[in-house]
Amino acid sequence: MNYLSVENIAKSFGARTLFEDVSFGINKDQKIAFVAKNGSGKTTILKILTGQDSPDSGQVVMRKGIRMEFLSQEPNLQDELTVEESIFASDNDILKVIEQYEKALENPEDAEAYQKAFEQMELHNAWDFETQYKQILSKLKLEDLKQKVKNLSGGQKKRLALAIILINKPDLLILDEPTNHLDLEMIEWLENYFAKENITLFMVTHDRFFLERVCNEIVELENGKIYQYKGNYSYYLQKKEERVVAENASIDKAQNLYVKELDWMRRQPKARTTKSKSRIDDFYVIKEKAHSRRREHQVELEINMERIGSKIVELHKLNKSFHEKTILKDFNYTFTKGERVGIIGKNGTGKSTFLNILTQAIQPDSGKVVIGETIKLGYYTQNGIEVKPEQKVIDVIKEFGEYIPLTKGRFISAAQLLERFLFDRKKQYDFVEKLSGGELKRLYLCTVLIQNPNFLILDEPTNDLDIVTLNVLESFLLDYPGCLVVVSHDRYFMDKIVDHLFVFRGEGVVEDFPGNYSDFRIYEDSIEPVKEEQPKEKVNWKENQVRNGLTFQEQKEFQKLEREIAKLEQEKTEIEKLFAEGKLGDDEIEKQAKILQKVIHQLEEKEEKWFELSSKMEE
Repeated sequence: MNYLSVENIAKSFGARTLFEDVSFGINKDQKIAFVAKNGSGKTTILKILTGQDSPDSGQVVMRKGIRMEFLSQEPNLQDELTVEESIFASDNDILKVIEQYEKALENPEDAEAYQKAFEQMELHNAWDFETQYKQILSKLKLEDLKQKVKNLSGGQKKRLALAIILINKPDLLILDEPTNHLDLEMIEWLENYFAKENITLFMVTHDRFFLERVCNEIVELENGKIYQYKGNYSYYLQKKEERVVAENASIDKAQNLYVKELDWMRRQPKARTTKSKSRIDDFYVIKEKAHSRRREHQVELEINMERIGSKIVELHKLNKSFHEKTILKDFNYTFTKGERVGIIGKNGTGKSTFLNILTQAIQPDSGKVVIGETIKLGYYTQNGIEVKPEQKVIDVIKEFGEYIPLTKGRFISAAQLLERFLFDRKKQYDFVEKLSGGELKRLYLCTVLIQNPNFLILDEPTNDLDIVTLNVLESFLLDYPGCLVVVSHDRYFMDKIVDHLFVFRGEGVVEDFPGNYSDFRIYEDSIEPVKEEQPKEKVNWKENQVRNGLTFQEQKEFQKLEREIAKLEQEKTEIEKLFAEGKLGDDEIEKQAKILQKVIHQLEEKEEKWFELSSKMEE
C-alpha cells in the first residue's frame, strides 16, 4: 500500500539548483534511509514531505487518512507544559482515556468518575498501551514527568519529542537524525524497537549500524538526482560501487572509497541478534585483533607532524565531582605513542568533563595532568565554529594554518584539505553564513586538522556529518600517526578508528577495555545476559480481585499510595538539596525544616499503609 508519492519535485535557491525532477514513493512497512551529502537538500526534502516547505514544481501526494509524524532536529514543544502534559497534549484518543484515568486516581473520593474512567480503559484496551508508553519513557530516561519543558536540556527535549512520536504510533514516521542526543544504550534500544515493530520509516541518519540493522531500502540524493537501492547499508555500498564504475570508470577516488567501505562492512561481526554463547575472558586475543586492524590499513597521506617526545600525556590520581556526583575517582593513565582511545558511557557520566580536564580547560578537584613539551593538542568540541559576517570558507581555514606537512617535503595546502573534505574550489569562496549545519561542522573539523596537532581530541565529531564525509574523516584518521582520543556515539566510526576504550560506568568508575565497540558489546553480552523486559500484566482490578487479595477500593488506594509516595520522596529530595547547597537564610532554614519534618511524617504514614496492603497481596 502506497502511503506517500513524491512526483517530479524541484527546488532552487536563487541561481543554485538543489535538485530537480525528483520522484520516489514510500509504501507501508518500508524502512527507508535517505542518504545525501550535507548541503545537497536533505532537510529541504524533509520539509517538503511534511508540508513545511513547497517545491518549485512537482507535488507530494499522501494517501487519505494516513497519520504522519515528523521528528525534526529542533523539536517544537511548548515550554510551559510539563513532560506529562506534553505527552497528553498530543492528538491520541487512547492517551486522553489514560489521562482521565490518571486524574481519577488522584481523586479517589469521586467513585463515579473513577468507575467511568476505569470502564473507558477497558473499552479502549488501554492497559497495554499505558504499559508500553511508560516503558518508552523509561528507556529514554524521562522519569520526571512533572518537569517543565523549559527546564529540559536540548537532548532531553529531543528525547521527549521522540517519545511522543513513538507513543502515538503514526502510520508514517519521518525522522531527522533520530540518534543524536541518545547514549549508546538508548540507540541500541531504539534500533531493536524499530527493527521489531511493524512501522513505516523514512529517516535521515549518519549512524551506519542503524542503517544496516533497521533499514530495508536506501534512497540517495546525489548531484540533484535520486538513486534507490532495495536493501540495507551493505547492499547499498555494493550497488553504489557498481553504479559509480558503470557511470565513469575514471572516478577512481570515489570507487576506492566505496570498495574500502564495503570491505569493512563484510568484515564486521553480525548484528547482535543473539548473545555470545561463552564468556570471552582472554583480553589479549581481543587486543591483538584490535591492533591488527591498524596494520591492515594502507597509509596514503604519510603526515609529517612534529616529533613526539618520550613524555606524552600523564594523568595522576585525578578526582572530579560536581556536588554529590562523582566523575573521576583516583584515575591514573599514561598515554603512549600512536594510541587511539575511544570513550563511551551513558549521558551524564562525565565524558566531556574528562576531555576538558585532559585539555586543562577545567581543573580536577585533585591530582594533576602532565602534558609533554613536544605535545600539540588539537581539540574538536561540540560548540562548533563562530561564523563571522562576510567571511569566505577559505579565509576561515587560513586563519589557523596554510598547509599540513607530509613526508619527503610534500604538503597538503589549506585548499587541498578543504577539497578532501568535500569543499570544491567554487565552494571555498562561498560566504560561511551560506553553509548548512553539517557543512559548518565539516569546516570546523578542517580548522582543527590544519593546525597539525600530534595529540587529537574529538568530542562527538560525527554529529551532523553525512556518510560520505564520515568515510573521508575515517580515512584521514586512519592515516593520522599521532595520539587520538574520541568521544562518539557512532559505533561504526569507533570500530574503524580506535584500538581500546575508556568505559565510563558512572560514580567515578572508568574501565579500560582493550578492543573496539563491537568487541566490547560481545564481551558484555557474554558476561551479562540481556534481560528482555516483559510487558506488565494488564491492570484489570476486577479480574485480579481474588488473586490480589485486595478489595476493589483497596486496589484503588494501593495505586494512589504509590503515586503519593513517589511525589513525597521527590519533594523530600528537593528540600534536602536546598540544605546541601547552603544558600538558605536562617528564616528560610527554619521554614524548610518544618516542611521537611511534615513531608517525612506523611511519607512514613503512607509507606506503612503501603506495606500493609502489599502484604495482603502476597497472602
